[in-house]
Amino acid sequence: MIRSLLPFFSADMQQILATLPTRIAAELQEIRIREERPLEVVWASGCGFVSDKGGLCADPGQAYRPTRRDCAELLEQLTQHSMYTFEEELKRGFITVSGGHRIGLAGRTVLEQGKVKYIKDVSGFNVRLAREWKNAAKPVLSYLLEPGGERVYRTLIVSPPQQGKTTLVRDLARLLGTGGADNGLRRSFKIGIVDERSEIAACVKGVPRFDVGYRTDVLDGCPKAEGMMMMIRSMSPEVLIADEIGRAEDALAIHEALHAGVGVIATAHGRDAAELRRRPILRELLEDGVFDRFVVLARPPGAGPETAVYDKQGKRLDDRLAWRGGLS
Repeated sequence: MIRSLLPFFSADMQQILATLPTRIAAELQEIRIREERPLEVVWASGCGFVSDKGGLCADPGQAYRPTRRDCAELLEQLTQHSMYTFEEELKRGFITVSGGHRIGLAGRTVLEQGKVKYIKDVSGFNVRLAREWKNAAKPVLSYLLEPGGERVYRTLIVSPPQQGKTTLVRDLARLLGTGGADNGLRRSFKIGIVDERSEIAACVKGVPRFDVGYRTDVLDGCPKAEGMMMMIRSMSPEVLIADEIGRAEDALAIHEALHAGVGVIATAHGRDAAELRRRPILRELLEDGVFDRFVVLARPPGAGPETAVYDKQGKRLDDRLAWRGGLS
């Protein structure tokens, strides 16, 4: 996985990152690059610094410190040597590259009429690795289908960052859009993915690089609210999928989708329903009874990841599922 990202880095950083232990490289979730500060990596069970001599080190004083040149070369590669072309991404604070990997950016913001126009003097990067885990959603799928399997319950997938929301929703799209008895489905569904951050389908020139199902259409790089309405008007989906909802316009688009008879599967940041209710827009959706099912992903201290499925009354439906998907 990391090999596909190495060409974005300077020669020095490529050489150093290539020395990571095989197990760490296989579980890698993030590469944290901060100019003139220790190079950090985060994997499934921990985090550490990368030594300037290769491998991991516990002492940050012995870690490689990315230089201004390292950061400048990385940004040049990410923007394909054209900052202007990526102005919208720079305004949002992240760039998504082929494979669905998202690189968060930190630096000095330039404002225009009180709003962020773009980020300049970029000195911090968070390279988040995306992974495709087929069948990750199989354990929860049956709980999200109405009796008879002809319709999909309106579902909200909830978890803190990096617990697997995107991985799960990606595989739900694949299963529902492919169908088949092997997947526990009596039929397939027309799926519409609004992939604002290009993370679910990892499109390159409009073509998904992840398997999102035979009957799945993707609107890539489009704001969720506008994209959901475009999908309804143009592609007649049976189920709409969107990642990380939370804005007022997202709520309006979801209501419009439901009024049009289109099912919705969405994700949101949060630990549980109580935390969601502290966010006004999500509280409104909960109070309106928009969602029939809630899938909560969590990683209890000292334990492996878990998945729980609830109905709208808060009753737990599953038999303590174990989350087997992976992280995104």
